[in-house]
Amino acid sequence: MPGGQSAFMEELFSKGDALPVMETFYSIQGEGYHTGKAACFVRIGGCDVGCRWCDSKESWNAAVHPLQPIVELLEQALKLPVRDVVVTGGEPLLYELDPFCRLFRRHGFRLYLETSGCAPLSGEWDWICLSPKSTAPPLPGILPLAGELKVIVAEEQDFLWAESYAAKVSPACLLFLQAEWSRRKYITPLIVRYILDHPRWMLSQQTHKYINIP
Repeated sequence: MPGGQSAFMEELFSKGDALPVMETFYSIQGEGYHTGKAACFVRIGGCDVGCRWCDSKESWNAAVHPLQPIVELLEQALKLPVRDVVVTGGEPLLYELDPFCRLFRRHGFRLYLETSGCAPLSGEWDWICLSPKSTAPPLPGILPLAGELKVIVAEEQDFLWAESYAAKVSPACLLFLQAEWSRRKYITPLIVRYILDHPRWMLSQQTHKYINIP
């Protein structure tokens, strides 16, 4: 649990009514199935997966991210011209997200979760983007619920690993391969060739980095 908080905030946290928030921002989804869609992003601090190529390592330590009541998050989101909220991290499922989802749903929001699936699922989601990591594999219960499987490819052997998870998700789950950013010039041509040979997969790119937006 995040430290250095008031007793009141700790009580809210224990009920799921406050979360350690690293940042919130309004931007365009840059990767996966919903690429190009405007949304409110809520980045929750705290992650114990430890991906060596994580591009938000500053989110890992939940203790440095202050607890924020979910009602304040709602107030911020209501000021925006969209009703789409992407919850990302860190690893959001380290926390109880049922109260967050209930609150936002009452106000007409569509909710999208980005997760490695390594912790028990909570909350009710319109879309789950599952991005499994070898350091902390997803729990079996989330696999049939994923709307998309997004596998980060850093080495050629990751294609076999991707196929192992494609066999575990539902037949309706969309399959994406995405190059690890620092190796994209080498990996992207391999992904393109793989997709041409295995066309049930699709290409995901981190377009937000190419156009320099959050």
